[in-house]
Amino acid sequence: MSSKKWSELTSAQKALLLTVASIELSLTATAAADLAFRPAAEVHGRKGLWALALLVQPVGPIAYLWKHRR
Repeated sequence: MSSKKWSELTSAQKALLLTVASIELSLTATAAADLAFRPAAEVHGRKGLWALALLVQPVGPIAYLWKHRR
């Protein structure tokens, strides 16, 4: 896979990339805020491990928001 510069991308590629990045950022921010303010008793597992898992994109935030809140 070759890397392209931003200026070499088509408008459709730029739009897709920005859309995916926005979704990923929104998921991560939502999960991080929820994790920060949710009491530890309402989280399945340790909050510290979930904080690390949120860095695994995009699986960590999706997994946290989908299954690991009580």
